Amino acid sequence: MIWLASLAILLPFLAAFGGMLGGPSLGRLLGGRSALRDGPALIACAPVAVSLVLAAVVAFVVWQDPGERTGTLTVIDTGSVPIRVGLQVDGLSAVVALMVCCVALAVQVYSVAYMDGDRRYSSYAAFISLFTAAMLLVVFAGDLLVLYAGWEVMGICSYFLIGHRWEERANSRAAVKAFLVTRLGDAGFLIGIIVLGLGARTFEIHGVLSRVWTMPDATLTAAALLLLAGVAGKSAQFPLHTWLPDAMAGPTPISALIHAATMVAAGMYVVARLYGVFAAAPGALAVLGVVAVVSMVGAALAALAQDDLKRVLAYSTISQLAVMGAALAVGAKSAAVFHLLAHGAFKALLFLAAGCVIATTGSALLANHGGLRRGMPVTFWSMTAGFAALAGVPPFSGWFSKDSVIEAAQHAALHGGGTTEAGWFAYAPLNSTRHGEITGPPGGVAWLVYLGLLLTVALTAAYAMRAWLMVFFGEPRGTYEIREPSRIMTWTVAALAVPAAVLGFFGLGASELRPHPGPALLGIGLAILGAGTVFLVWNRDPASDPAAGLGPVRRVFARGFYVDELYAMAIVRPVQALARGVVRFDRRGVDAAVVASGRGARRLGGLLRIPQNGNPQTYLTGLLAGVVAITALAVIFR
Repeated sequence: MIWLASLAILLPFLAAFGGMLGGPSLGRLLGGRSALRDGPALIACAPVAVSLVLAAVVAFVVWQDPGERTGTLTVIDTGSVPIRVGLQVDGLSAVVALMVCCVALAVQVYSVAYMDGDRRYSSYAAFISLFTAAMLLVVFAGDLLVLYAGWEVMGICSYFLIGHRWEERANSRAAVKAFLVTRLGDAGFLIGIIVLGLGARTFEIHGVLSRVWTMPDATLTAAALLLLAGVAGKSAQFPLHTWLPDAMAGPTPISALIHAATMVAAGMYVVARLYGVFAAAPGALAVLGVVAVVSMVGAALAALAQDDLKRVLAYSTISQLAVMGAALAVGAKSAAVFHLLAHGAFKALLFLAAGCVIATTGSALLANHGGLRRGMPVTFWSMTAGFAALAGVPPFSGWFSKDSVIEAAQHAALHGGGTTEAGWFAYAPLNSTRHGEITGPPGGVAWLVYLGLLLTVALTAAYAMRAWLMVFFGEPRGTYEIREPSRIMTWTVAALAVPAAVLGFFGLGASELRPHPGPALLGIGLAILGAGTVFLVWNRDPASDPAAGLGPVRRVFARGFYVDELYAMAIVRPVQALARGVVRFDRRGVDAAVVASGRGARRLGGLLRIPQNGNPQTYLTGLLAGVVAITALAVIFR
């Protein structure tokens, strides 16, 4: 089993180097009109397809025979806590790896047509392969430092992929911003791993979780909060969320890969993987709950006012990841993972469908779309399935997963949590003396999460309905020809519509994931309220934007509550002012001292050069004068 997981990681890793080094050469060997593309495409798609098959086999075996499998490749002796380079396969890693491979393959196939004619396609496809390998390493890692290695490789790959078209300033700035903001969180993440490993005397994930209840409360809380810093950066949660909307400047397939199902989901995956640590640190889970509420409600409001289709989906991603965080905050680990899988399916679908729309219209602005449903039927129905899953319309996948999250939050708010299978007590050994100390999240946080989820459900349906209406209905608002893009792009989107529509039914086997009448009806009612309100506003004037009804607050929502401007005022400008001061000090102080010393040495050298004029008579006169002086001194002082 472990060797299958290892091979699934290794294949895209080798594909990355093969694409970089041999992709163009293979393309020229194959010949044909698109020779420089077909070679890298073959190297990119085939290994990921094999990895998908291997991940499916791993998932099937784990489903047939549940349990944890671990394997160690080597042990690195550090002199204190050893590092075991190994992998871990269980139900959680198996299903997430399967999702990662599915999305990665869809993105690679889609990109063959989307990136046609791009002279840097070979490096683009290679970085996607490397990114896929890094994400699979995070998923299957059995050691925290091995996980961190994959975590950082994902970060550098995202930098290169977001800035793929670096000639445009917006792309390069977005790549740098994403790199710097996520690095800020990753600094805390690394320190948290070190604190946790030293406290448990091992970096093995299994070992850490088995020793959680022997570690001091302060150590656990500090480690959990530091880990949350990295989670906030990677999963674009407040206050480190600002990089994600700007990252939409990158190619659309990259948005589907990085910003839907893989990198941004890695943060929530890590919380689920290390949930025993967070369950033992209720203070950290309370922080996670508050951050989740701010992120999911704030991002949903921002999505409601965006003019750019990809930015709508970007803010939607922030909001939906926060829904996962909210589920984890109230102890619903299974519901959080369920929503992670559902979100990966329908958000990858929405981003790639948005790429089809943009390829046809030549614009990502909603104001330039309209009336596309007649000429783009496959994209229309596929994107409809994606928006329905996003809004929580039954029986699409998002309805099942959101219902399970709402039910868990409702239980935590009304009963204090801690009694469900996925709840708090499931993570403490029965013989632990600290077992009785865990009573669930604070009541105020549980209620805040519950009410935030209900508001988010209505807002999500509202912005999904707005985008759906403005893209596909009304009169066309452009001069383009309305038609489907290439068949590769169109049918890749259609294929992703299947899991977005039916994935929710796979959760019916678990009692805690089945729809519950009360929360289900409440969620449906709120979705109808949000979507219905937008439809009524739009129906009055189909040529207008329903967001115009927001009035003066629309600008506030559209600018993301001016968080970027706040950071510019509080951090960027002071740092720039400090930098300018350092430059002035360097020029007027350090440089001036260096220049002055150089000038002094030059003047001194000029004085010393006076007797060295190359005239022999001068040298002879000096010699005779010296002899006379020495003789006189000898006579006087004898």
